[in-house]
Amino acid sequence: MRIPLSSPDISEQDIEAVAGVLRTSTLSLGPKLLEFERAISGYVGAPEVIAVHSGTSALHLCIRALGISEGDEVIVPSFTFIAVANAVRYERAMPVFVDVDRQTLNLDPSLIEAAITSRTRAIIVVHTFGCPADLSSILHIARRHSLYVIEDACEAMGAEYEGRKVGILGDAGVFAFYPNKQITTGEGGAVVTNNPEVAIRVRKLRNQGRDDCEDWFQHSELGYNYRISDINCALGIEQLKRIETILDRRESIAKRYDRILACEPDLILPPLTVPGRKISWFAYVVRLGDRLSQVHRDWLVNEMRLRGIALGRYFAPIHLQPIYRSGPGKKSVLPVTECQASRALALPFFNRLKDEEIKEVCEELVRLIRSVKLGAL
Repeated sequence: MRIPLSSPDISEQDIEAVAGVLRTSTLSLGPKLLEFERAISGYVGAPEVIAVHSGTSALHLCIRALGISEGDEVIVPSFTFIAVANAVRYERAMPVFVDVDRQTLNLDPSLIEAAITSRTRAIIVVHTFGCPADLSSILHIARRHSLYVIEDACEAMGAEYEGRKVGILGDAGVFAFYPNKQITTGEGGAVVTNNPEVAIRVRKLRNQGRDDCEDWFQHSELGYNYRISDINCALGIEQLKRIETILDRRESIAKRYDRILACEPDLILPPLTVPGRKISWFAYVVRLGDRLSQVHRDWLVNEMRLRGIALGRYFAPIHLQPIYRSGPGKKSVLPVTECQASRALALPFFNRLKDEEIKEVCEELVRLIRSVKLGAL
């Protein structure tokens, strides 16, 4: 693609930091791991940070460390990446899908209590596309029903809810550092928590269930190789040093899209602001208006691709995926999720996206939408 959907922002300082680790004898479980964890701790305000090799493994470790297991239920959104539900199934618990708010595309708090049963143990809150969910309402419901809250902030590093960084307001939170995220380690993730007991268990599970990494052959429980290398951590340390510059740039790109597309009546644009919340722009996702359909959406994706411009279909509802549609449990009916997902279009969005590229994306998209309205499709 001439204009890709996403692209990592790697500086010469990043490259030198990674090369520096390669010149040492410690490529894993070394000083860069501790430095990266401390840097995240200082940035988000979490006393406990455990870096791991992906956001998915971070989610899995949270679920296991909180004791969620077979027969338990966990409330999750369906409008998100499939790892949210898969991590629940890894422990043979059951994801219970709840619909989302039409504006923010986050879990709709007004629908959560109807989904709670005697088997419900937790709620996974996803801060969709970097826009914080309504945490006050969700935490209030969780406390009333003695449920854990796991914040999936994989798309929301740097986002804030009522003046505090997301990820630290529930029982545990997770971040991810895949190359399309605000900052990247190549592959990587992190668990953050205020609970030292959860942190101890996550650290143990991350490293093959070892009680103490000094005794390499002492294992007290079933664990995993979810370690992240010092190579990845070195990249993350450098990226985190310039996160505020990165977030400012991404916000300016979102505002540029908004200015150009604001007058297009067949597009619903994401809100630039939400009261009490600071958005960390992971993606810029528009939705097609009522006069257009999923057929038009898919045609637009293909036509833009022919022009060298990548668009994304974010997200395919999890409850409609073959693995969940045909699986056990009550089948979900989520009208908002299904409607909005069928009309969602992620536009190219990355730190080094140029103004002229943004303009080209917008002009081509609007031209194609107008051709649809004139009956070309």
